[in-house]
Amino acid sequence: MSNDYIFGIHAAKAVLERDPARFIEVFVLKGRQDDRLLPILNELTQLGFKIQELPRKTLDDKANGANHQGIIARVTPAKQLNEHDLDDIVSQTENPLLLVLDGVTDPHNLGACLRNADAAGVAAVIVPKDKSASMTATVSKVACGAAETVPLVRVTNLARTMRALQEKGVWFVGTAGEATHDVFQSKLTGPLAIVMGAERRWHASLKHVKTCDDLIKIPMAGSVSSLKVSVASGICLFEAVRQRALQG
Repeated sequence: MSNDYIFGIHAAKAVLERDPARFIEVFVLKGRQDDRLLPILNELTQLGFKIQELPRKTLDDKANGANHQGIIARVTPAKQLNEHDLDDIVSQTENPLLLVLDGVTDPHNLGACLRNADAAGVAAVIVPKDKSASMTATVSKVACGAAETVPLVRVTNLARTMRALQEKGVWFVGTAGEATHDVFQSKLTGPLAIVMGAERRWHASLKHVKTCDDLIKIPMAGSVSSLKVSVASGICLFEAVRQRALQG
């Protein structure tokens, strides 16, 4: 499916709440009228959208076998955000919390990281234009609506963007195996960006580690040597949330 399709109840509801004009076509499972789906269909109908009922096989084929939860919609693409948009986001947010994803190319991981970011109140997720997953229907589905609520900013040069934000007072904390202290011993308050690496190691790349103001690691007590980047980002983000809550 191309990136102008979304599927699943959470994704459809998020678009409906934020920008219903993006809907072009809506397809639902024929005969499905449950309490979760019906309010969405009623609101779409009130807005003048025609709902097309399809048999399960046809809907499954449109979703390429993914779990569509009985609804698929074709929508206009969301606005692509860039460095200029990021400046506005940071300047308009008090003590912004940012998440930088360095080389996350798997759409499931990107979707899960967006979901973490939404839950943690992240002001924006920053990714490089190259070597990063695109915003696809899979990302939107895994994100459970967070793809529509968390600004995803694609930048041309990640290191340059990091340096520009540092000049604006943002403190960059990178994840690295060679870090001398762990996430629970670090200061994660104030304007902050947490830098996570690629799927298999979740550590930031060496180039971007050098740009960071501080380096942290996640203590690993068992035999497993690494975590999914989505799991690692959740741990770091919610430690920041905990520290900020204590600070008041």
